[in-house]
Amino acid sequence: MQNVGAAWMMATVAPSPLLVALVQTATNLPVFLLGIPAGAVADIVDRRKLLVITQGWMLAAALALGILTLSGATGPWTLLALTFALGLGATMNGPAWQAIMPELVPKKELPAAIALNSMGFNLARSIGPALGGLVVFAVGAGAAFILNAISFVGVMIVLYLWRRKPEHTPSSPESVGTAIYAGMRYIRFAPPMHAVLFRSGTFVISASALWSILPLVAKVELHSQSSGFGLLLGCLGVGSILGALMIGRLRQLFSFNVIATSSVALFGLVNIAMAYLASFSAVALALLAAGVAWMAVNSTLNTAAQTSLPAWVRARGLGVYLLVFQGAMAVGSVIWGEVATHFGLRTTLLVAGITLLAAAAGTSRLKLIGPRDADTTPSNHWPEPPLLVERHPEHGPVLVTVEYFIDPTRGRDFTLTMQGLRRIRRRDGAIRWSLFEDASTPGRYLETFVVESWAEHLRQHSRATVADREVEIKAWAFHLGEGPPKVTHWIAARK
Repeated sequence: MQNVGAAWMMATVAPSPLLVALVQTATNLPVFLLGIPAGAVADIVDRRKLLVITQGWMLAAALALGILTLSGATGPWTLLALTFALGLGATMNGPAWQAIMPELVPKKELPAAIALNSMGFNLARSIGPALGGLVVFAVGAGAAFILNAISFVGVMIVLYLWRRKPEHTPSSPESVGTAIYAGMRYIRFAPPMHAVLFRSGTFVISASALWSILPLVAKVELHSQSSGFGLLLGCLGVGSILGALMIGRLRQLFSFNVIATSSVALFGLVNIAMAYLASFSAVALALLAAGVAWMAVNSTLNTAAQTSLPAWVRARGLGVYLLVFQGAMAVGSVIWGEVATHFGLRTTLLVAGITLLAAAAGTSRLKLIGPRDADTTPSNHWPEPPLLVERHPEHGPVLVTVEYFIDPTRGRDFTLTMQGLRRIRRRDGAIRWSLFEDASTPGRYLETFVVESWAEHLRQHSRATVADREVEIKAWAFHLGEGPPKVTHWIAARK
């Protein structure tokens, strides 16, 4: 409703194509500017308090816009500035909002909760513009802005009443810059997130064709009015509801990989079908199937991201996921708009459908992690190392060595197993990692990794998960010496 009111308001006060287009720019630009920092902030502060602040910020921006509009004082640049302010609030709100979901429901109910959240979003996306148009037509854009402001009050009340479990606060908390760097490092060395991001990007950049040109399909190809376009959007929304109702049963029968790949292919087949369908009712039925596929893909990818990310980096990872999603949607809309301009709507749908089928085939081997595949709860199995020499927590770097004695005939198997441990060390804080073999003592190996500071190494200890411990147990099982492998910490000498 807010977006419809803002676009209509700009078209009224300054009917310039550039200024009308800048409304969407002001809404989406904050995602590209602050998407990743927003995730970092959500991981290092109390998420409940952050959400209350961001909701309050958006309440103030929407209320100011509504009051100024009702008083006739809203000009084009005021509208853009307050729309940008709302976009900033939504961007800072997004990663934290996604990241609190595992705190609200048991782990076994997380996929259903994510599907329910996605269903609500898709319903709002389908119904909101229609309601916004009615409100703007009946009582003006200012009323739509005021209604938007009121909506934030309800969310703030719920957040205020939510009694979040207290979190362990590290003795040396991360700064925003350090948190961003740690989050990017984690993504780099986390193959499950690579699968989520690549599948999401390839799907959305092709699927955006249908969303971007559907208004023209309704008007030009189906000769419908705005009511017809609203009905088509409603079919997508109903399909999303059906998808949410079906997704639980589908996950009992099929893996995440099968569901995601099949749903991408289904969305592609809908695009191909719409390239040839001329009947409004046939297109509406096809869009029901598209809504099911859209829901299945996005809820599956979102669940895979949520369950593969440990709590300490969850908001950062989801911030990157949201950035990829929004970026692919924005870039894809531009690409398919150009294709439609030069080659027509039906050709665009056909090409987009073929591209989606290719994306389904090309990403089918990228494994998605489900709730039962990895346990990302903290294991706390690393005891905190004593620091007997006097050093500031940020002093570094720190060199950690782990000495193994193994059967020399199992050296190859040991080296391959240690690659899993290498990814964990690098992902959780190590800036370098190496494995050395003693040239004069067969079977003696030395694992080394370097961390930037003592404080970062302590954070590395707290980041270990139950799944990480299982990998470490496999590696340490090769050790034949008395007791566990010897771990030694070396800290940079004082200059």
